[in-house]
Amino acid sequence: MTQAPATPKNGRRRHDREIIALAVPAFGALVAEPLFVMVDSAVVGHLGTPQLAGLGIAAALLMTAVSIFVFLAYATTAAVARRVGAGDLPAAIRQGMDGIWLALLLGAAVVALAMPTAPWLVDVFGASDTAAPYAITYLRISILGIPAMLVVLAATGVLRGLQDTRTPLYVAIAGFTVNAALNVTLVYGAGLGIAGSAWGTVIAQAGMAAAYLVVVIRGARKHGASLRPDAAGIRASARAGVPLLIRTLSLRAVLMIATAVAARLGDVDIAAHQIILSLWSLTAFALDAIAIAGQAIIGRYLGADDEKGAREACRRMVEWGIGCGIVLGVLIVLARPLFIPLFTSDPSVKDALLPALLVVAVSQPIAGVVFVLDGVLMGAGDGRYLAWAMLVTLAVFAPVALLVPSLGGGLTALWWAMTLMMAVRLITLWLRTRSGRWIVTGATR
Repeated sequence: MTQAPATPKNGRRRHDREIIALAVPAFGALVAEPLFVMVDSAVVGHLGTPQLAGLGIAAALLMTAVSIFVFLAYATTAAVARRVGAGDLPAAIRQGMDGIWLALLLGAAVVALAMPTAPWLVDVFGASDTAAPYAITYLRISILGIPAMLVVLAATGVLRGLQDTRTPLYVAIAGFTVNAALNVTLVYGAGLGIAGSAWGTVIAQAGMAAAYLVVVIRGARKHGASLRPDAAGIRASARAGVPLLIRTLSLRAVLMIATAVAARLGDVDIAAHQIILSLWSLTAFALDAIAIAGQAIIGRYLGADDEKGAREACRRMVEWGIGCGIVLGVLIVLARPLFIPLFTSDPSVKDALLPALLVVAVSQPIAGVVFVLDGVLMGAGDGRYLAWAMLVTLAVFAPVALLVPSLGGGLTALWWAMTLMMAVRLITLWLRTRSGRWIVTGATR
């Protein structure tokens, strides 16, 4: 019996199954991460306003540190996926171990630098005299968990590269559950206050890192991969991560400039901006899940020397990005009467919020394509181009955004500037993918 020839429809279905299998668990894991801070805030909030304010400052510093080092996950995913595609699982796991060793080294360096400078960091963020002691206490304890947090990032990248996004979801759920239980127990049961919240989070993070290491070490032993640190491999992981670090820092600069401009517009606009930014971040998790699938799938196809498969997967994921962006945009418009009252009852904030929110809704299809193409180029290991593209985007966005207050624009104008930023990213990423220069096949780029 002869097998039916492959058709474009069958190819789309195959890509759809792969995207769904990787993206849905990835979305769950992404959503679980910010829940750590939400649990800490809910528990510490009952201790008092100064404690909650201190937690907010410390958490902002910690989240900034983690976002800076997210390249540990991105670079590792692409490198591991290529070797999986090439059929060399021992080399894939060996590459993953190099990323984990790099995470440990960076984590140790951050602890050494951040521990003595914790009071200064808190002061830079403008903590009040009442909140500062709590912020310093929480920060100094939580800093001890940074090596575990970075190991989690790198190990997540290993598993994504191995086409496994379910294990990170399970580990994230377990970590969230343990963190919640420890927070309540240590803060109230043991009477440790905000220090108990910090210790609970550190312990949960250490447990997550240990769970990941068990999975990776088990895979290394199964396939005969070495667990020892390899200087050349660690340097290669660092080199691959530098362009993605530049990209991430440029993106963080965009968000910081937007917040600074919103603050200059007045209390009403900054309050509305924070609400929109929270919603924008939530939609980003959904779109980033597709990007994560793209990193894993594209890396695997290129590692298998399957240029045609990589192009077809890229095309299908772009269609997914557009579709998801349209759905998210419609949901924002339809659900606004439901979620806006959850954030504010101030009529002036609502008035500032609504038109800017419509701009965000309109821009979601653009964001969908941007996130997907970002993931595709990461999966291809095209980090250097991503760094330059994001620097160009920052150079275009910054002067436009900074002109908003002086030209009499409000929050809606600022979010049009944010849409311009996404449009510039779309153009730069689309030009790269259309050129085909990102397609470099083989086990290494």
